Amino acid sequence: MSAPKIAPYDRPAGGWGALKNVAIQLVTQGIPVKGARTLLSANQPSGFDCPGCAWPDREHASTFEFCENGAKAVAAEATRRRVTPEFFATRTVTELLELDDYTLEGYGRLTHPMRYDAATDRYLPIAWDAAFAMIGERLRALPDPDQAAFYTSGRTSNEAAFLYQLFVRQYGTNNFPDCSNMCHEPTSVGLPPVVGLGKGTVTLEDFEQADTLLLFGQNPGTNHPRMLGELREAAKRGATIVSINLLHERGLERFADPQRPGEMLSMGATPISAHYVTPAGGGDFAFVKGVIKHVLERDAEARARGDAALLDDAFIAEHTHGFDDFAADVRAERWDALERASGVSRAQMCRIADIYLRGERVIATWGMGITQHKQAVATIQMIVNLMLLRGNIGRPGAGLCPVRGHSNVQGDRTVGINEKPSAAFLDRIAEVFGFAPPRREGLGVVDTISAMLDGRIKVFIGMGGNFAMATPDTPRTWQGLRQCELTVHVATKLNRSHLVHGRDALILPCLGRTEIDMQNGVVQGVTVEDSMSMVHLSYGINAPASEHLRSEPAIVAGIAQATMGRGVAGHADWHWYTEDYDRIRDAIAATFEDFAGFNRRVRRPGGFRLPVPPSERRWMTANGRANFTTHALPGERPVDVARKLAGERGADVLQLATIRSHDQYNTTIYGLNDRYRGVFGQRRVVFANLEDLDAIGIRAGERVDIVGVWHDGIARRANDFLVVAYDIPRGSIAAYYPETNGLVPLDAVADGAGTPTSKSIPVLLERRVG
Repeated sequence: MSAPKIAPYDRPAGGWGALKNVAIQLVTQGIPVKGARTLLSANQPSGFDCPGCAWPDREHASTFEFCENGAKAVAAEATRRRVTPEFFATRTVTELLELDDYTLEGYGRLTHPMRYDAATDRYLPIAWDAAFAMIGERLRALPDPDQAAFYTSGRTSNEAAFLYQLFVRQYGTNNFPDCSNMCHEPTSVGLPPVVGLGKGTVTLEDFEQADTLLLFGQNPGTNHPRMLGELREAAKRGATIVSINLLHERGLERFADPQRPGEMLSMGATPISAHYVTPAGGGDFAFVKGVIKHVLERDAEARARGDAALLDDAFIAEHTHGFDDFAADVRAERWDALERASGVSRAQMCRIADIYLRGERVIATWGMGITQHKQAVATIQMIVNLMLLRGNIGRPGAGLCPVRGHSNVQGDRTVGINEKPSAAFLDRIAEVFGFAPPRREGLGVVDTISAMLDGRIKVFIGMGGNFAMATPDTPRTWQGLRQCELTVHVATKLNRSHLVHGRDALILPCLGRTEIDMQNGVVQGVTVEDSMSMVHLSYGINAPASEHLRSEPAIVAGIAQATMGRGVAGHADWHWYTEDYDRIRDAIAATFEDFAGFNRRVRRPGGFRLPVPPSERRWMTANGRANFTTHALPGERPVDVARKLAGERGADVLQLATIRSHDQYNTTIYGLNDRYRGVFGQRRVVFANLEDLDAIGIRAGERVDIVGVWHDGIARRANDFLVVAYDIPRGSIAAYYPETNGLVPLDAVADGAGTPTSKSIPVLLERRVG
C-alpha cells in the first residue's frame, strides 16, 4: 500500500493505470492465474454476470467484458483468503470492531455459518439446520410479523429475491428495506407518473445512434467504468457529450480504453466531455429549468420570425399533457433567481440549451448526484420535461437512462422487492400461490431504522449488503441494530454489519456470483436484470470457497421452511423450488406477464429485454400520456435553515456531498487510493474550494473535524480529515462514505421518495486541535 500523499494524477481514466491495478488486485488476493481465468468468463456466454455494477453487456462481442472496478469485485470474491471458525476463535467482536473497513474486508471469504456468543464476545460455529431453526423460532415468536424487517442487497439474484419476497409475504409483512431506498428511489417514484415506468427507456443501440448525451450527476470512471467505452465511441463519431456534475471527474474528461491496443500503445486518450458544467450542490433542478427557459425563448423567437418551430409540436400534441401550464411556469421564472439557485450563469445555461436544440437524438443519463437531494424527484421530472420538448423519448438514439448501481438492484424491484407493492401484484400473488399477502405498506430503509430505535423492529434479516455502513446517521443506525433481538446477515465476506449486531446474531455464508452452484448434482444458473431491462443468465465457474457454503436461494428456502413449516402453491416444502431453479423462474413467469416463457427466453444468446412501453411511446400513466410537470424553485433549503441555526457561523456552513473513492464499490473498500483525484494511501480527506477555505480561515493540508448542523440538535461529527483544495463549486465540499454517513440525519430525505440526501448535508469545518 502506498504511503499517504496528495499528488495530482494527469493521466486519463482507464489506460495502463487500470490494467496495472487489475494485476495488483489479482496478486494481492493470491490468485494471479485463477483470477485472470475467472475474469475472462465475466459477462460472457455460459459465464457469470459481474457482481459489480448494472451497466449492460454488449452481447459479449469482446474477449473481455470487465472493467477495473468489476475486476476488483471479482478478485475479492475469488480470493484465496478465508475467514474460518479458527479466525473467530482468536478474536472477539469488540477487537474486530476496532479495525477499519478495508482490513475487515481484506480477511477474505466466510466459510461456516456462525452464531454470536455473548458470554465470550465471539462468533462460534453453528450447524445450518440449527441456524434455520433459530431464525424460524424467533420469527414465529413475534406477536406481529411487522416486527421483522427483511433487507435486500442489489446483488441478490432474481431467483433469490423472488423466493425471499414470497416467503416474507406468506409470513405476513411487506417490510422490505432495500438498497434502492438509498439510491434510485427518486427515479422509481419520479418516472411512473410522467412516462409510466420507473426504468430507463434506452438500449446500447440507442447510445450508438445518439448525437448528444447529457450526463447528470454521475462519475462513470469509478462507478460504472464500462460505460466509458460507450462514451468514447460516441465522442469519436462526433457526438456532443455534456457533463453536469459537482466535481470535475477524470472519467468524464478523457479516457484510454484498455480494449483498444492502438490507443494503449500510443499512450493516447479520447476526450469525453465537450462541455462541463458544475452546478452548486443541489443546483441541478434550477439548471435544467434554466436550460428549458432558453429553449422556450428560442422557440418563441423562431416562431415570431416565421421560422420552423424548435419544439416537436406534433409529439407534444399527440403524446403529452400539461404543456401549457408547465411552459407558463418556466417562462415566469426570473433569470437571476435561476442563476442563484443553480450556481450556473445564464450564459452557460443558454449555451447548453443551444446544444440540446442542435441535437436530433438526445440521451439524458443520471446517477446519485441527482437522486440524493431533497428535490430529487422534481429534478428527474424536470429532466423528463426537457426531453419531452423535442420528442426525445421513444425514438432511436434518444431517451432516458438512469444509471443504476449494483448488478441486480433493478431486477430485485422487478420481481417484488418493494415495501409498497401494487394491489395488482398482491392480487396475483394470492391467485398463483394460494395465500393472502399483507396489504399494508411496509417499511423502507429510513423507516426501518426509526422502527428499530423505538422498538418496533425486533428481528432484522439482511440478504447481502452492509446495512450498518450503507445507511445514514451511523450511530443511530448502530443503536437500532443493537436493540434488535436477532440480526441475521447472509454474506460472502466479513463486514462491519456482522459486528454491530442484535442480542443474538447469525452470519450465514453464501456462494458468490463467480462460484458453481450445484443443486441435486446439476449446475444452476441465476438471472439478473441490468440498467437497460435486459435479463440474462449467470453461471459461476469457480469451486465454492468452502464446502459449507449455500446458495442464496437455498438459504431463503431453509429459513422459509423452518419458519412456515409448509410450502406454497401445493408444494410440501420450500426446498422443492431450489432443487431446480427453473422452478423458481416458472413461478416468476406465472406471477408476471412480462416474464412469460422465462426459461426459454433467457437461454437465448444475450437473454431478453423486458417490455419498456415508453420506448415505444406507450405511456402507462393514469391519463395514457407523457406528462409535463410543474415545479417551483425551492424556497428555504436545508442549508439555509442550517445557516440560521449556526448563528454567527452561518456564513461558514457548507454542503457536504458523500462520494466514493476509486478503490471502492458501495461500502466495500478495495484499497486506500483514489488515483483519479490524486489521493493515495488514505481515505479521511475532504475536498473543498480554495476560496471557501480562505473565507473560513483554513488552509489546504490542515486537518479538520466535520460537524453537522441540523434542526434536531443531535451532535454529529466525523473527525480528523485532511483538507484538499479541489475544483468544486463554492459552498460545497465532498468526502468519502461510509466515513461520513454519520453526518447524514435520518430525516434528511428526498421529498416524496425517502432517499437520504447524502449529496447535500449542511456542515461546518472545525480546525482539529492537537
